[in-house]
Amino acid sequence: MIRKASKMFIYKDYYDEYKKRHDELWDDMKVELKAHGAQNYSIFLEEETGHLFAYVEIESEEMWATMADTAICQKWWTYMEPLMETNEDLSPVAVELKSVFYLA
Repeated sequence: MIRKASKMFIYKDYYDEYKKRHDELWDDMKVELKAHGAQNYSIFLEEETGHLFAYVEIESEEMWATMADTAICQKWWTYMEPLMETNEDLSPVAVELKSVFYLA
């Protein structure tokens, strides 16, 4: 299992809507995430800055990378774009974080 963490950025006025949309995550999105090797996926919000901290465990980098090409992921990115900083392809601006400690 590969542990991944990243930082994303949400607009301050949309904290509640961001949480609501994740509380109501589409079933087909859940299925696709798991089909692409995702487990133990969590996102945390630092309210003062709008920084999101995402943590996910994946089976392989190659399998995870193909998630971005799925229709459901593209639909999700379009749905979430008004709430957060995004790239030109509507993917969230994400900064990958380097692991510096792990206690098993």
